Amino acid sequence: MREARRGGFREFAAGRAGHLYRSACLLTSGDTHLAEDLVQETLGRMYLRWGRISRIDNPAAYAQTVLVRSFLTHQRRRSAGERPVGELPDRREPAAAGGDPALRLTLLEALGRLSPKDRAVLVLRFWEDRSVEETADAMSTSSAAVRTRTSRALARLREQLGGSLSAFAEL
Repeated sequence: MREARRGGFREFAAGRAGHLYRSACLLTSGDTHLAEDLVQETLGRMYLRWGRISRIDNPAAYAQTVLVRSFLTHQRRRSAGERPVGELPDRREPAAAGGDPALRLTLLEALGRLSPKDRAVLVLRFWEDRSVEETADAMSTSSAAVRTRTSRALARLREQLGGSLSAFAEL
């Protein structure tokens, strides 16, 4: 029984780790090392509760919720504001087919200037394609707060990107 549970978790972790990592990279504005730590923490928490989680209808959505909450918890810590500036972080992501690296860096930089909660709401709503209610549940807040935060975060992103935002939309 125990080995079957471990096998089920291994299969789940192998199938979701890449997706969790990509989401974590967006949440952390491209900090791949922190993204790896968040994914590891998420999978560790999932493993501890796997017997109960495996009975949930959508363990993948639950994993995303754990990831976002881990990220927000990390951002509340005093040491979360430390950012090395000497050189660019190690970028080990596979290059997207036909992707524009300059666009990616510009968007990651703009996301990085948003508050952690603003980043989380944009990643959940537009990268993860979650509904307002699902986002509210993942962030432990109300649907009205998600709608307000989404609107304000998009306005800040537009302000940071200036007139170039329409050029990005045409790509």
